[in-house]
Amino acid sequence: MDWGTDLWDQYDHIDKHTQSGLDLVDRYIKFVKERTEIEQSYAKQLRSLSKKYAKRGSKEEQDCKFSNHASLQDILNELNDYAGQRELIAENMMTGICVELTKYIQDLKLERKTHLSDAKKAQQVLESSFKQLESTKKRYAKEWAESEKATQQAEKIESDVNATRLDVDKAKQHAHARTHTAEECRNDYAAQLQKYNKEQRFYYYSEIPQIFNKMQDMDERRIRSLAAGYCQFSEIEKKVLPIIAKCLEGISSAGGRINEKQDSILFIEQHKSGFERPADLEFEDYTQGIKPATSDSSLNPPKVRAKLWPFSKKHKIVQAEKHMPPAAEDFSHLPPEQRKKKLHAKIDDITKELQKTQDQSEALEKMKGVYEQNPQMGDPSSLEPQISETSQNIGRLRGELAKYETWLSEAVGGEESSNSINNNTQHGGVAADHSQSIYTEFDDEFEDVETPVGHCTALYTFEGNSEGTISILEGEMLSIMEDDKGDGWMRVLRASGEEGYIPSSYVKLAP
Repeated sequence: MDWGTDLWDQYDHIDKHTQSGLDLVDRYIKFVKERTEIEQSYAKQLRSLSKKYAKRGSKEEQDCKFSNHASLQDILNELNDYAGQRELIAENMMTGICVELTKYIQDLKLERKTHLSDAKKAQQVLESSFKQLESTKKRYAKEWAESEKATQQAEKIESDVNATRLDVDKAKQHAHARTHTAEECRNDYAAQLQKYNKEQRFYYYSEIPQIFNKMQDMDERRIRSLAAGYCQFSEIEKKVLPIIAKCLEGISSAGGRINEKQDSILFIEQHKSGFERPADLEFEDYTQGIKPATSDSSLNPPKVRAKLWPFSKKHKIVQAEKHMPPAAEDFSHLPPEQRKKKLHAKIDDITKELQKTQDQSEALEKMKGVYEQNPQMGDPSSLEPQISETSQNIGRLRGELAKYETWLSEAVGGEESSNSINNNTQHGGVAADHSQSIYTEFDDEFEDVETPVGHCTALYTFEGNSEGTISILEGEMLSIMEDDKGDGWMRVLRASGEEGYIPSSYVKLAP
């Protein structure tokens, strides 16, 4: 069942029904807005209440050492978080329901207006066709009546003995003309009637049903969206229920954390004097007076639990830019892995630029060929400078690509050599004295104790943040375990036992 088939003649009811549906959406939007206002007001009042009863000042902070005072502060904090969840509910309802439905209903109103306008236009077209049919029918009736009258007049003149031959011929011609006109009007009426019937069938069996079915689909979509809005009204609050439950659990936990015995002990420790109770008074000692039961002792606050571990923070020295070595074109100033990544990225960029330049060169060659075949389109010689420049760029890019690929092969080879060293260290190493070991970012150990090939002094501080590198300080004496092999790095050994790679430009060789 659908509106176009069963409600083809209920335009007015469809109009009212769809308008009623849109009014319902507007009504629901207003309802949700008022709900959000209530939630916001409720959250505001909860925050004010929490702030009003929150402890402030040194004396109140002292009171908060008692578990029953501290629990109230925890409850107020949980209540403040609870208020935040109520505000979140209001915000999500406003954005998820009110804003979305308001935007959606505007589109529906425009769509409904379009459908109703199409129905009105179709009805006006049919009514105009019917009026034209009526006009053609009336003209046909009039002309047929005139034809009948002219025919009777011709017969009357023909039967009149006093009429001349000319009068009879004239009357017959007039009757014949009227009859011909009436036949034409009859044909026009028949054609118009056929046209109207066709338009009427299209209107009632195709056009109006399609429009009404579209309105039915629009209304059903409205109902689905409204149903989703109804569900959201609940789902939005359900999503924050776990957090609200945690707030309520926190309030319950705050009550459960109260320890009346501990509070009593704390109060005793805060205020006990430590003096002995006065002894019984004797008559003879009355004149000696009584020692005032006062105390100058200070409060013994409860011991604060010591930290389980120290939070020592390593002091880092920032190297000035003037001390940094200049960046090399082959990225040899970088650690091996970083160098490899930089070279890969550079090769990719050059490859893309080379492909683009080659495509440009091919396009110029094709354009030159077109100009040679069709001189009227352009001068082929005008493209020579661009073709020459493009060829030069291709040669330059190919040279750079080969250069960076060579550096990459060197970097990969150096990395494999470094990896082989590191792999060897995983199978064997010198046992380190744990009493003298320190924390480092990389604690790689080498398989054998090697003899230094030289010594050097660090010119600058270097933070070894990459794999295989170590950190050094300015002025530190280092032992060279492996010389620079052309990649800008050398392996050194610190006095502390740390071993790794550093930039060769960061040190000065000892004589």
